[in-house]
Amino acid sequence: MPDGAPIADPAVTSDAPSGPRPRRRGRTTLIVATAAVLGLVAGTCAGFLVQAHRAPTRLPSLSQPVVNQAKGPGPEPLSAAQDRGARTNGDLRKLLIDRPKGTKVPDWAPERDGWLTLAAYADSLRNADQEFGDLIEAEFRRAVGVSWTEGSARSVQIRLVQYRQEEYLSAAGRADGWDVSDTRSWPVPGASDGMVYLSGPERKAGYLPMYKAQAAASRGDIAMEIWIYDTKPIPKSKIMDLAERQLERL
Repeated sequence: MPDGAPIADPAVTSDAPSGPRPRRRGRTTLIVATAAVLGLVAGTCAGFLVQAHRAPTRLPSLSQPVVNQAKGPGPEPLSAAQDRGARTNGDLRKLLIDRPKGTKVPDWAPERDGWLTLAAYADSLRNADQEFGDLIEAEFRRAVGVSWTEGSARSVQIRLVQYRQEEYLSAAGRADGWDVSDTRSWPVPGASDGMVYLSGPERKAGYLPMYKAQAAASRGDIAMEIWIYDTKPIPKSKIMDLAERQLERL
């Protein structure tokens, strides 16, 4: 025996029977899967070919039957008394009450020819910057106003503010959102959200005491706002009369 040859294991003989070889299953599975895929592809292609040779299905007509137009005169348009939009979509200044005779137009009046821009209206209120943003969010459309002074110290301001109201009922919300702390209040007859308020006196060093009366209400997309300032107490009847007269115009 040459040197370096491996020594045979005495437990293993040359005539020992060899066991059966294990069968490889991967090839059969691959053949079956490939056949299934080819069958699906062939079926899909056959379906497309059959559909391509068929006549297209007729779609239903989109046209509608012809409707004969009615003859004769149409209905009369609603009067302003019946259609509120006929008034509120017109010249809003015509809905303001008239300035009383004998009164004066103050130099500080923010309106020009009765109209108030968004900036002018917001600037006439406290916290003008915040009011400007709030009015934009509330879908401000337009505003009109009339102002006057009577006597030596009394001033009156009336505003009608109209909103688009595409997303919010802004007019009613505006009429109900006043800061009326430390006031006396009464409802305005005939207005579900109409209120008048009396407050004062407000005292500041170097100034006469200031009394204030307010009124707020809404009609549809219009909010009504009234302010009266005076160095003397303001009668409830004064602010109530203005509120009722202005609401009647709406």
